[in-house]
Amino acid sequence: MSISLESFDNNQAAAIVSNDVAARVRAAREAVGYSIEDLAVTCGLANVEISEIESGLDQNPAKLKRIASALQLPLSDFLTVEI
Repeated sequence: MSISLESFDNNQAAAIVSNDVAARVRAAREAVGYSIEDLAVTCGLANVEISEIESGLDQNPAKLKRIASALQLPLSDFLTVEI
């Protein structure tokens, strides 16, 4: 069964995508064995910035790009939404 984002209003759809990106970033970090602190040092962001991204509060493209680079992943790994 697939879910279409068209069945949600804009705020609901944005929350779904935000949570998906956050979960993908956290999963990628954990897959390489990094703590939030390790990733922050590697990509030059503050711990709180990583936490905000992983909790879905921040989706700054520049920060996501730095995280992807630090994890040696393409940015698209975080942004691809399968519906």
